[in-house]
Amino acid sequence: MSGHRRAKAAASFASEADLCASFLAAVEANGQWVAYPETCNWDILLARRADGFQIGIQAKLRLNLDVIAQSLEDGGAMSADGPGPDCRAVLIPWGRNSCERICKYIGLTVIEVKPERTSPREIGFRPRLPGLKAKPAASETWHEWAPVRRHDLPDYVPDVRAGASAPLRLTNWKISAIKIAVTLDHRGFVTRADFKHIGIDHRRWLSAETRWLRNDNGRFVRGAAMPDFKAQHPRVYGEISADRDKWILPT
Repeated sequence: MSGHRRAKAAASFASEADLCASFLAAVEANGQWVAYPETCNWDILLARRADGFQIGIQAKLRLNLDVIAQSLEDGGAMSADGPGPDCRAVLIPWGRNSCERICKYIGLTVIEVKPERTSPREIGFRPRLPGLKAKPAASETWHEWAPVRRHDLPDYVPDVRAGASAPLRLTNWKISAIKIAVTLDHRGFVTRADFKHIGIDHRRWLSAETRWLRNDNGRFVRGAAMPDFKAQHPRVYGEISADRDKWILPT
């Protein structure tokens, strides 16, 4: 491909979020992987359904040293037993891999995404994701970092846009906060016992300064400044609400 055509392909993605969306559409069509956007400091964290094998991915419209450094392990002996994915990768537009030898040498896979597929049979990116029974050549494409333990995945797949600027993240704290909000929807109030049961610090909620909750005869009801977690994460909010009987404090 000529330099002009490579530049044209790269320019067809208006943002890193669009690049991620195109890649995720192809991955989800495959059905073998679950994609966790904006999770564990990765733009995308993939987990293979069959065995939990993980790929951590950072996305960039141009491959550069910053995104390469961002994809590597933290240095030092103290981080040797920290959590991490089985493989690490950077996601870029098709035809923009200018550091192939460097990335291969340090164990990073470069995933290139096509702006458009020319036929339904195309997967839309290269290389293919590693399968359970990888061919011998796969070891040259996907370097396994062999972490002591994999990342702990959230109980719910985040309903956020991967690669977005200043992304809204679905953290474990946010999941617990949604449970408090769902309890309010269901019961009309919460108590200190609910915070203990769910495992979230009550002080931020009950502070007179935040006004997230207000005291109503020893019970706490929704305050004027409580965040709208349902608007932030509508799909996950509904999923947590549907699971209410599994986690809510019995009354």
